[in-house]
Amino acid sequence: MRKRCIVIPAIKKNAVIPDQLVKKLAGVTLIERGINTARGVVGGEDIYVLTDSQEISLICERAGVQSRRNKDLHFRTLNIVAEMRDVLGELAQKYEHCIVLRASCPLITWVDVEDAWHKYLATDCDSLVTVKSVHQRVWSVQGQNLEQLLDEEVGQFEVVVESRALIILRSKALLKALSEGYAAHMDNVVPYFLNDRAIEIQSYQDWWICEHLLRRRHIVFVVAGWPAIGMGHIYRALMLAHEIVDHKISFVCTRESELAVQSIAERDYHSTRQGEEKLEDTVLKLRPDLVVNDILNTDAEYMGALAKAGVRTVNFEDEGEGADLADLVINAVYDVSSSAEKRLCGPAWFCLRDEFVNATRNTFREDVKSVLITFGGTDQRNFTRRVFEVIEPICRERGIAIRIVAGPGYMHRYEMERRVKEASETNSLISFTWATNVMSRMMEGADLCICSAGRTTYELAHMRVPAIVLATHEREAKHSFARPRYGFVFLGLMDRVTDQQITRAFSAMLGNRLRKLFFDRMAAQDFTPNKDKVIHRILGLLPEGPDGLLESEKAGEEA
Repeated sequence: MRKRCIVIPAIKKNAVIPDQLVKKLAGVTLIERGINTARGVVGGEDIYVLTDSQEISLICERAGVQSRRNKDLHFRTLNIVAEMRDVLGELAQKYEHCIVLRASCPLITWVDVEDAWHKYLATDCDSLVTVKSVHQRVWSVQGQNLEQLLDEEVGQFEVVVESRALIILRSKALLKALSEGYAAHMDNVVPYFLNDRAIEIQSYQDWWICEHLLRRRHIVFVVAGWPAIGMGHIYRALMLAHEIVDHKISFVCTRESELAVQSIAERDYHSTRQGEEKLEDTVLKLRPDLVVNDILNTDAEYMGALAKAGVRTVNFEDEGEGADLADLVINAVYDVSSSAEKRLCGPAWFCLRDEFVNATRNTFREDVKSVLITFGGTDQRNFTRRVFEVIEPICRERGIAIRIVAGPGYMHRYEMERRVKEASETNSLISFTWATNVMSRMMEGADLCICSAGRTTYELAHMRVPAIVLATHEREAKHSFARPRYGFVFLGLMDRVTDQQITRAFSAMLGNRLRKLFFDRMAAQDFTPNKDKVIHRILGLLPEGPDGLLESEKAGEEA
């Protein structure tokens, strides 16, 4: 006997949409999609299509699979095995196992079929049935009232319902059931949870949903985030991912990016952390259609591997050798003069988070009432503390409030909290906030800021908070936006700046003339359209995929 066959019921009379089996769904007819899925599992000689249609029989002939046509076929019950008893009984004499695959369930892939097959083989069962779980309350109608069918303790029930996408039958058990007249009664049935891919075409709404899902592509964000480089790359990737709802999103975190792993987990995205293997191996395992790299400089080997695999790429803030191999490089923190078709540089490409778009932008005050200190998500060397010690006496003397904001990677949190508590004994206008998710609120009402030269400077410009900027490392010092023409006093590398220089710059900015000049320059900036532009450019790189096949289906065809 042969090992297994796949039977595809394709009865036009049972269609809920006229001619649905031969209509193109995401570029491929339902019957062809079912045949393609089956071909990922068995050869054409082991695929049988049961139909009432001459047109479908012709499609099967041209596809190199067998068809069994009976113009009078019409399934009248939900028991598909009983409805197909004759053909299944015949095939059970020839095959050890029979697989029933519904063409009207287009989201199931050959990967699902194979996975279900291995689960089936691992159990001593008569049959496997695909199911989905539904969390809901269950009622019956009694006259004019509803009556709860089951006792409820936790507020909802988990109901398991058959998806009808796939059934696997052991031929011995099937033949026994048929001989005893049960038609389809199998004693030992195991479930295979299909869940989000369990949709069966039973309405136009189902058709539209499946069309949309089949046209989705897989976008993988590769991110880096640890104390030395901060959290900006993570925040930007998450912001962009939030905007993309029509495609599947996954994250890959580089080996050392513990902060990234934690942040992404909090947002419930699927993420993978690089192990001992090369980064490109981790990424390519996910079979992406597009990779968005937010890991600073890339090398030629990594980018070459993605290009060889046919994966499109978008890189942020990449000045490495691999940048030339990217389909698009976006460097908002560098000067616009270097922009080209594949390199988008300058403030016009900075993406503003929604919390800032919806925030109330500051108005100018003659006197400084509130100063903000923030050095990003990590601040390894505790520049926050140094700046605080420099300006605190001045602020205390003038009655100026100090807001200190540190990110989730700030390792000096408890030390800083103790220092603020100590200073608060003589100055009550000091506050310290750690790991806030509402940075815009921290900037609201601030008249002046002292900060690093990262992406925060763009947010300050949007909120109209003139700032004194100190670069925390050489790369950050190259960020060209934090300059006087945009409303900033740039003092250079923190390591080369004295406390006296900070004091002089701070005192100068307390005066309203210079601060008003910088305020007006910030007010001229508008970043609000940029995120949509960036998303448009990113999604424009996705492969067209006119065939509408999922990547797993394409792999099945190749197999």
